Amino acid sequence: MIYLDNAATSFPKPECVYDAVDLYNRQNGRAVGRGTSDAGQQLQQIVNRCRFRAAQVLGASANEEIVFTLNCTDSLNMIIHGLLKPGDHVVTSVAEHNSVLRPLRHLEANRNLTLTLIDVDDAGFIDAADVEKAIRPETKLLMLQHASNVTGAIQPIEDVAALAEKHSVLLAVDAAQTAGHIPLNVDQPGVDFVACSGHKGLMGPLGTGLLYVSPGKEKELLPTRQGGTGSKSESDTQPESMPDRFEAGNHNSPGIVGLDSALGYLLDHGIDQLRQHEIAITERLCDQLRSIPSLTLYSSDDRKRHTGVVSLTSELYTSDELSLLLSQHFGIDTRSGLHCAPGIHRRLGTIERQGTVRLSVGFQTTQDDIDAVIDALQQVSAG
Repeated sequence: MIYLDNAATSFPKPECVYDAVDLYNRQNGRAVGRGTSDAGQQLQQIVNRCRFRAAQVLGASANEEIVFTLNCTDSLNMIIHGLLKPGDHVVTSVAEHNSVLRPLRHLEANRNLTLTLIDVDDAGFIDAADVEKAIRPETKLLMLQHASNVTGAIQPIEDVAALAEKHSVLLAVDAAQTAGHIPLNVDQPGVDFVACSGHKGLMGPLGTGLLYVSPGKEKELLPTRQGGTGSKSESDTQPESMPDRFEAGNHNSPGIVGLDSALGYLLDHGIDQLRQHEIAITERLCDQLRSIPSLTLYSSDDRKRHTGVVSLTSELYTSDELSLLLSQHFGIDTRSGLHCAPGIHRRLGTIERQGTVRLSVGFQTTQDDIDAVIDALQQVSAG
């Protein structure tokens, strides 16, 4: 199998991730913060190290700014439901994932929230000037993806952060498609919250996510659930200290152990180096795809402005048909459809065509894999 669905979840993981989870499940099995045994203390050290490594990878200044969550959707919902109040105005874009759009629409319908969705260009890029035009006196939050999960377009978040600081509004960034793929620096003026998954570019297990909360902003963000934290158990109110304020209930211990190992792998190998590999193989992929007349690519020519996500349509097949052909006849695993982002497909004109076929590379994707994909697409496009 050639796996090209890394934008959904990375696979395979580094071998050290499997080893770490297996070792925990077989030889530790404890709950985080729920005991003082040697095994419990060993687990706590791993959890602490995972938080430290996550802060390093994201560019946070302190470990306590990192909150463990269930996934990126969980992180985004914690921001949206914990921050916004009736009458607030939010600026977002048509290109967002449903993990942003659905909770915002829910609050629009049930909490008198108002939304402005800015447009994107043909490659999926926003214009920071459009963001500034959409800001109103009652604007509470700018909430934008760092990169599209359909076109791979990396948005000008630095410019948006400068606008957020200029206009004294909060900025939340959905980094599901960039964390682990490109170097991040969340500790910069104007960035208040960053949500990301642990199982995509960070290469950890499913069921893991991270939420960055900038210093002081935790006071503006209400916890959306309360419960045991293993700390300050003498009180029946939720701790105010970070990160316990947002980490109620048992942690996903095996997931965090695996994420810790994955983050160690990223730090050892260097995200910059992995990024260069990603750029090189997606350039190779796009250059060859453009030579197939029946295919349309939804991307700009500058791969440095994109992640390793490439979406295409065929004049000969629906996206589901093409994806199924690649899977059944060539052993190539892709993703077809709307990718939980209907707005960008409406903008691209692909929603009536059942969306696109998305090819998304990972650290393990080789040039031989890319050549095999091109050969397969040339064959199916020849009829």
